[in-house]
Amino acid sequence: MAKIGIIGIGNMGFAILKGLLNVYEKEDIIFTDVNESRCAQITEETGVAHAGSNAGCAGSAKYIVLAVKPQYFNPVLLNIRNVVTEKNVIISIAPGITTAQLKEKLGDEKRVVRAMPNTPALLGEGMTGVCYDEEALTEEEKHAVADIFRSLGKMRIVEERLMNAVVCVSGSSPAYVYMFIEALADSAVKYGLPRDAAYEMAAQTVLGSAKMVLETGEHPGVLKDKVCSPGGTTIAAVSALEEFGFRNAVIKAADACFKKCEKL
Repeated sequence: MAKIGIIGIGNMGFAILKGLLNVYEKEDIIFTDVNESRCAQITEETGVAHAGSNAGCAGSAKYIVLAVKPQYFNPVLLNIRNVVTEKNVIISIAPGITTAQLKEKLGDEKRVVRAMPNTPALLGEGMTGVCYDEEALTEEEKHAVADIFRSLGKMRIVEERLMNAVVCVSGSSPAYVYMFIEALADSAVKYGLPRDAAYEMAAQTVLGSAKMVLETGEHPGVLKDKVCSPGGTTIAAVSALEEFGFRNAVIKAADACFKKCEKL
């Protein structure tokens, strides 16, 4: 029997699979997806076995990751409801679907973990917010859940009421960051820098800046101030970002993301 089963192997499911392979053996994992040809392709690429059905995958693993879109959750839950038992730990990565809603479909005795990873998990650099009932899991199971998501990068335990905020700040936000990198690179191309150099410089700058925040522990505002020499080029650029509503645009994007989570 595999340790971890993944139901749904789209972008996020595949990112989780690849992240798990940084730590786990291929024999520890099984997956399934409605797209049989994609399953065969991924099995050939990774050596990880796939099941022929949702029930088959759920019946072959202790920890079951539901990596399907919210609109497909109901049929998947119906598929596995009579297969999973109280011995399983069911991990949902769907935004907006609460533990109570999952238990309503699967049965109150089922043990549920909610998690919100992001696509950098593909490279082992993901960020995952996780919540669960502390009394529902054994210490061994808590460690196992932590191991699963630390294999994808970093993880943080949060209260369930904050999970929609996690979607805003890490689940969906790689898209915002990619847009920033693209725009920053375009600005350099505008002034003659070759595009490949512009993308490399913009992306490495974002990576390095993020590591500065994480590894120095300094407030982002303090780090920003250290780059802004009085009367210099950076403060002129920062002033333009403020003038054109950079911070407000980011916060409004998060507001839209949060509201969408509430509607799911």
